[in-house]
Amino acid sequence: MWVKFSRLILRNRLLILIVLGFATAFLAYRVQFVSMSYQLAQMLPKSDSTYVEYQIFKSTFGKDGSIVVVGINNDDLFQLDNFNAWYDLTYSIKNIKVKFNVDKKDTLVNGVDEALSVANCYTLIKNKTEKRFDFEQIVKQNPKTQVELDSLKEVLYNHPFYEGYLFTDSTATTLIAITLDTNVLDSKYRNELFEKIDAEVLKFHEKTGIKIHKSGLPYIRANSTTKVKDEILIFLVLSILITSFILYLFFRSFKATIYSMLVVTVGVIWSVGIQSLFGYKITILTGLIPPLIIVIGIPNCIFLLNKYHSEYKTHGNQIKALSQVIQKIGNAIFLTNTTTALGFATFIFTKSAILIEFGILAAIDIFLVFVLSILIIPIIFSFLNPPKKRHTKHLENKLMVKIVGFLEYLVKYQRRAVYITTVIVVALSIYGVSLITTTGNIIDDLPKNDPIVEDLKFFEKSFNGVMPFEIVIDTKKKNGVFADNGKTLYKIQKLQRELSEYKEFSKPLSITEAIKFSYQSYKKGKPKFYILPPATELKKLKKYVKNDERKNNFSSFIDKENQVTRVSFQMADIGSKEMDILLNEIRPKIDSILPPKEYNVSLTGTSVMFLKGTNYLVENLLTSLTLAIILIASLMSVLFSSVRMVLVSLIPNLLPLLTTAGLMGFFGIPIKPSTILIFSIAFGISVDDTIHFLAKYRQELKHRKWNIRESVHLALRETGVSMIYTSIILFFGFGVFTVSSFGGTVALGVLVSVTLLFAMMADLVLLPSLLLSLDKALTTKAFKKEPLIEIFDEEEDIDLDELEVKPIKHQELDT
Repeated sequence: MWVKFSRLILRNRLLILIVLGFATAFLAYRVQFVSMSYQLAQMLPKSDSTYVEYQIFKSTFGKDGSIVVVGINNDDLFQLDNFNAWYDLTYSIKNIKVKFNVDKKDTLVNGVDEALSVANCYTLIKNKTEKRFDFEQIVKQNPKTQVELDSLKEVLYNHPFYEGYLFTDSTATTLIAITLDTNVLDSKYRNELFEKIDAEVLKFHEKTGIKIHKSGLPYIRANSTTKVKDEILIFLVLSILITSFILYLFFRSFKATIYSMLVVTVGVIWSVGIQSLFGYKITILTGLIPPLIIVIGIPNCIFLLNKYHSEYKTHGNQIKALSQVIQKIGNAIFLTNTTTALGFATFIFTKSAILIEFGILAAIDIFLVFVLSILIIPIIFSFLNPPKKRHTKHLENKLMVKIVGFLEYLVKYQRRAVYITTVIVVALSIYGVSLITTTGNIIDDLPKNDPIVEDLKFFEKSFNGVMPFEIVIDTKKKNGVFADNGKTLYKIQKLQRELSEYKEFSKPLSITEAIKFSYQSYKKGKPKFYILPPATELKKLKKYVKNDERKNNFSSFIDKENQVTRVSFQMADIGSKEMDILLNEIRPKIDSILPPKEYNVSLTGTSVMFLKGTNYLVENLLTSLTLAIILIASLMSVLFSSVRMVLVSLIPNLLPLLTTAGLMGFFGIPIKPSTILIFSIAFGISVDDTIHFLAKYRQELKHRKWNIRESVHLALRETGVSMIYTSIILFFGFGVFTVSSFGGTVALGVLVSVTLLFAMMADLVLLPSLLLSLDKALTTKAFKKEPLIEIFDEEEDIDLDELEVKPIKHQELDT
């Protein structure tokens, strides 16, 4: 097949280049239609019960997680100038307008639905005439004197409803709760919204000198999205610069470097264009694909160019050398790219939208970069002058020869030391694995000194957090919330008191709090009446609520049928492990107060979704890793026709994974979605070197009359240099991710780089040692049989008389 393929490529060079050019132009055009994802990543499948409950909650009460908080801690807020500045800030934020696409036109719309603070909060006034409550602002305008402000402060602090929500008297901390328009929040226009909020906050700081803090899930999401967008370009530029530099050091040729980079540049354009065709948006994962294409595509070029230079140096026939490159290396890199693609493709089976998209795109793009490599490199170099002596000097690199010679020495004479070292590494790694913890925080991947983290800690200390947590209570009957003389209301109050013992939860907002607020107003605003009234008083209060024609009828807390209500908390970002413990602890208490026979109670909100999503991803990513191992092992069994050989070949690929897991334990790096990805990716890439080595070993066995010792050493010499080259490229290529501001991306870069380095050493030292030590057990009759997939025999050349390539004038591009 590869003989025909090489003929097809070299006989249709111009046609192939034209087709590739048009395809690249089309996909480059499609690049402009790719956009960032501005929504919270969907980690759970749509069939998951937690996901279903969250969707029901949103359809009943609207979306949670749309509140941003701006807070200060200052004893001088109620000095006249400072308070008026806070007043102005509240209204400036409330009146922010941003561009938004309405009917395909950018129109100015309100970006903020509400901004509530002590400067504009409301009280209820009992309207005896019409028997209803009227909303009235406590602070109607900027106070003119300090005396006026002091009296307003006293009124404010006589409203317990706002204590723990807008202010905490004990710490002199107060905040502005900003409810954002959800349509703007989930669009690209939100950047403008946050920029305007930041600008108003900066004005307040410059005017008063008071330090101000900003947080909330939307703010964290927006900041993360902006960073992802900025870092994609940084990763691309760094990966291009680093791989170009290393390529030039290896080959000492501008031609080899430029055309290798051309391959991966086209690959990047294709990857983004294909993402556009699929309609997938850029996420923190899909944003990694373009630099991954560069890092994974360059090794293809290295193997192709190494073989081209080696073949040409042997016989001096350029067309024969290029034909041999396609035949001999094409099959090998096809298999290695297939295994790498399989490693990524296993993410498709996680049922998580963000991982499925990543798996589909990465698998397709990796296979396409193979196609581009096998087409562009031979065709381009067929138009160029043959390599000169200085271009093939890298084949005799003295340093590489010494390194490979040292590895050969270890394999020949120090196998016992190799095995002892391996056993020690395995033992230490197993101990390290026992130290690993599983966790996940919404801000887990941000540095501890990041302003977002510091601001979040401020709100967690003052208000117990800003992450949405919802308890949805279904009474199973219409008007069930108010039935039986308010029995459910008293149960909700009891539940709130029970949960108030947990420092992880903020003060709740619920129907009971709204009723207590109303009852205080009913009793002339006296703070001591901020209580849930007895049944007889509830009936009186109900008349005032029913007569309210302006919808102050608790619609934010209860559905239209008065059957379902919510208790809303803000909570700390405590981590998925701690969150799991907390939920398991409070669930029995909830069930004891609200028996499952009478109530359907669900725990939901963004915090719960993140917890369940994290646990789901960790479990399914472990499954995908297992699947990757099985699929790749199956492919290798087809390639080598020997189960024993496959089992032994897996050892040098699983050992680096174990070692990396051990290092994670020793350095306190937890298992979480961003780190569990490492193992599937690293395994899919590291197995490539094993395939290259065993393929060459098999070829040498056939030509050396099954002389195992000689075949192992020849295979090591032949593949060692290319494996070292590609491993160095991969090591530094993945190393570019360490410049990220996201801890998960940094961990991905460091751990994949380290894993691939271990894998290279295992393939070049441990695998040859095992082949020599287990020679008779491994070289079975099955291994000697012809496999279903055969890598082209090095000694078999096609008849060059049958290969016709029309002469085209060479272009001088000497370095």
